[in-house]
Amino acid sequence: MGFVFIAFVCLLLRGNDASSTKMTKNLKVLVSSNDFPESGLKILEENFTVLKSCFSNFGEEGLKENKEELMRLIPGCSALVWISHHQITKELLDKAGPQLKIVATASAGYNHCNVPELTARGIKLSNTPNVLSPAVAEIAVGLMIGAARRFNENLKQVHSGEWEIGFETVLGQDLRGSTVGIVGLGGIGQAVVKRLAGFEVGKFVYTGHREKPEAKALNAEFVSLNNLLTQSDFVVLAVPLTEETKNMINETTLAKMKNNAILINVGRGDLVDQDALYNALKNRTIYAAGLDVTTPEPLPKDHKLLTLPNIFILPHIGSATLRTRSDMAVLAANNVVNALNGKPLITPVLP
Repeated sequence: MGFVFIAFVCLLLRGNDASSTKMTKNLKVLVSSNDFPESGLKILEENFTVLKSCFSNFGEEGLKENKEELMRLIPGCSALVWISHHQITKELLDKAGPQLKIVATASAGYNHCNVPELTARGIKLSNTPNVLSPAVAEIAVGLMIGAARRFNENLKQVHSGEWEIGFETVLGQDLRGSTVGIVGLGGIGQAVVKRLAGFEVGKFVYTGHREKPEAKALNAEFVSLNNLLTQSDFVVLAVPLTEETKNMINETTLAKMKNNAILINVGRGDLVDQDALYNALKNRTIYAAGLDVTTPEPLPKDHKLLTLPNIFILPHIGSATLRTRSDMAVLAANNVVNALNGKPLITPVLP
């Protein structure tokens, strides 16, 4: 009798699950770009009716063909999966309609997501922090080495076939014994410190709104931004872009840095006043810079920063590994699943 009852309950629950899936299949989810990883797409397709743009949501294509197609596809959608740093416009949200419940951005930063407008409309917002921290930290360390060891200048030698041979030519800076300052000891900042553990760094300092409990195990000392700038040989920017952090590196703050200091930015381009950075690098106020993020993106090929020998720039590839992009897609998809099934978001920005 007990076995029959349990079997009946299991069938009932299975029937409820099937009914629930059938109900959510009526909900439409719009994926904003044609290059969303299959791992995340599969989760969405198992639960919802998925509409996906035929175009990339990046660059000029994202601003033209993709934008037009998204405006055509989004009416009636309950969720938007955003794979881009283009702005989510009020016009797009208006076109979606009142049934839009969640925007899931496949990124850690969300300054492009029009938070005030989403808040006003009661639309949930999720992002994908933490899963990309290891990959971005690896790029930060790569930029530190690239800028400190003058990769830009040395690569030009290789391509020209004219090597500067000499015991004291094109010498770089050491990570060994240096002071590394982390602006923002969040997931990415902590991952940077962990990856530098084997480089015999002399001292780690960090700054932010408050002391972090994780800092003790990392042997990182909490200091003011002013103290960090004046004592660091490497300054690593790993904070989100906000009104408070916009242009936090400017003519005034650059002047506080050591003349052998190296600036690394893996946050957002607008953390740095690029005109002030150009002047500081050209005048050797600081030694070098390594950037994975710029303003705008892509950086025009005739941009004045690219004329400098002491800057090493990458095209925003911090999270660009197969594993990381797949993990970001899965997290974004699961946030959508939770939101449209009345469950809490896994990584909420606006719950």
